[in-house]
Amino acid sequence: MTTYQSQAQTTGKYANVNGIKMYCEIHGAGSPLVLIHGGGSTIKTNFSRIMPELAKTHRVVAVELQAHGHTGDRSAPESFIQDADDVAELLNQLNIPKADILGFSNGGQTCLELGIRHPDKVGKLIIASAFYTRDAAPEGFWKGFENPDFSHMPQVYKDEYLKIGTKEGLMNMFNKDVQRMLTFKGWTDEQLKSIQAPALVTIGDQDLPTPEHAAKMARTLPHARLAILPGTHGSYIGEAYNPKPESKIPDLFVAIVNEFLAGEM
Repeated sequence: MTTYQSQAQTTGKYANVNGIKMYCEIHGAGSPLVLIHGGGSTIKTNFSRIMPELAKTHRVVAVELQAHGHTGDRSAPESFIQDADDVAELLNQLNIPKADILGFSNGGQTCLELGIRHPDKVGKLIIASAFYTRDAAPEGFWKGFENPDFSHMPQVYKDEYLKIGTKEGLMNMFNKDVQRMLTFKGWTDEQLKSIQAPALVTIGDQDLPTPEHAAKMARTLPHARLAILPGTHGSYIGEAYNPKPESKIPDLFVAIVNEFLAGEM
């Protein structure tokens, strides 16, 4: 199997998108599938385990959002609206009229905005370990953003960012991510009901958002399925924060995603 590192050397590219230099990687061939990482993350930390598998059957377009990884910043706060607009514009520049979208954590929230703001660009949505209302996460989660502690950021995220950017860039990303969650208002049921794209909501049974919230999201979205997998926040996709190289659960996740995208479930 081709390694992530060697692939990245030959497939990484930049585009000037809405005032920032935006990085993406393209792997494989087939119908386009966009991968959107979570807060504080990069393509590698979130998707290095599953991306080679997804690229066997799809043209995978993995992006890095404002202030994350290789992508530049703008003199404006991060927002899920802006992230969705950036992804849509990147697809325009790549001459991809429509794509399926898989977003993990904050990337799943960007998926929601894509479904709301850019329905013409969206085929199907896979919303992984995301939530749409504040009550989906425990009160302690929100309290943490009121007095943010940089030492609480997972070390693997810091290490991977510093392979790409500077300490100043890392702190900037951290502060912008904190501010976005500190001011998070979420979406209404009516906004979710406006999303007409078929959706697959996935969650770990020991995730940050509860399975009950994921079930509510799946019931509220007009055309959604639900998958609850054994795991914590991201472990079921092989995310770097909780690596379990021997686990077959990420392969199961890929199989579920492929069947959903193929219309077999």
